[in-house]
Amino acid sequence: MCELGLGPAASTKEVKRPRLNPYLTKEKLGNESIVDFAAGGMHTLVLDSAGNVWSWGGNDGGVLGRDTSGAEVLKDLDNASDSDDEDGDLNVAESTPGKVEGLPPIADAKIVQLAATDNLSALLYSNGDVYAWGSFRCNEGILGFLRDEIKIQRSPMKITGLKNIVQLAPGKDHLLALDSKGIVYAWGNGQQYQLGRKILERHRYKTLEPHAMALTNIKYIASGDFHCFAIDHDDRVYTWGLNQFGQCGFTNENGELEDGSLVSKPTVIEKLSNLNIQEIAAGEHHSMALTASGDVYTWGRYDMKEVGIPQDKLPESTFKDAHGKVRAVPVPTKLQVGAKGENGVKFKTVGCGSHHSFSVTDDGMVYAWGFADTYALGLGPVESDVEVPTRIVNTATKHEDIQLIAGGGQFSISGGIKIDDEDKAEDRLEKYEELEG
Repeated sequence: MCELGLGPAASTKEVKRPRLNPYLTKEKLGNESIVDFAAGGMHTLVLDSAGNVWSWGGNDGGVLGRDTSGAEVLKDLDNASDSDDEDGDLNVAESTPGKVEGLPPIADAKIVQLAATDNLSALLYSNGDVYAWGSFRCNEGILGFLRDEIKIQRSPMKITGLKNIVQLAPGKDHLLALDSKGIVYAWGNGQQYQLGRKILERHRYKTLEPHAMALTNIKYIASGDFHCFAIDHDDRVYTWGLNQFGQCGFTNENGELEDGSLVSKPTVIEKLSNLNIQEIAAGEHHSMALTASGDVYTWGRYDMKEVGIPQDKLPESTFKDAHGKVRAVPVPTKLQVGAKGENGVKFKTVGCGSHHSFSVTDDGMVYAWGFADTYALGLGPVESDVEVPTRIVNTATKHEDIQLIAGGGQFSISGGIKIDDEDKAEDRLEKYEELEG
């Protein structure tokens, strides 16, 4: 209930369209700016230009990196007419951004990336060190943080055994790290082959320490909840993990999709390997890829409209169940935006929540689609899940050039730069209104 970071009032419990966070403005931050953020299942990390890390959200597993246990639980007295299930009662320390405590002072190094799983937070420093806190969970409950020694780590701790790391990629309860030599390390829960290898039950706790994968020459990594990706310097895209909805980009050897289907080791996605993929985002059962030329490809689960493809334009590879109901699109398929189809719209970044998706145009407009019940799309009240990419239109963001976007379990976060030239901002709006016909 605290995922939005807008404070404890009942009016902040459910927000249907993008709203500026009043605690993270330049004025509140002493003229500093937000430079990065990461969304976990129910929490968010934010990095400002002074190197401070802010956190908010649920803190049951210590993911916020600060003590919230003594905070007063407030009730919004201005909403006395609210119904019982809308009466606020949010923890002020969890629902309001607060600084992560105990960050190490590292000489000549700064934080360059944040990462958030469902139950763990991590930081990457410019010297290649990784710090983390929280815990990993598995099907049976808490797996832990460090072997049998630490179940829940509540303050930043250096991950030993990792050095010269250049990128992190968080899943639901696992983490990937890429080093400067192109080697990928994985740790956390591996019950769905997220770690790229079979994990024996008696060795389950050994997965809490990073181990190098059988991958080399890698330049980029990404992860969904239970599946992962890596791109090598020859632009081949590898995938592994859970694949029951084709979220890994293909069917099994029989051309089928089955519950519990797994890709047990890194396998090339042939459809993507010649597209010059620059970025990949993934949710629980779906995935997206952005090319260097600004095109977006989507694949995976369909029944909550995660892939953004209308039913009348589904590819032949679409997988249907025994009743003829569309279940998944297992082959990467190019996304079309706007009423005119091939319209020249290009994108600069993409993002996924558990069952919803975003693409951001090269001039900072956001399109959203997928599961709509929790308002994570930012489109306001809609009657059903959103089948096709739909532009977010609201007062708070209409003059913003969005630079960053991310989705959590049931919420989303974006960051942008205000377009001060009003004529330029209005021209941009007119461009997309014409595009959408």
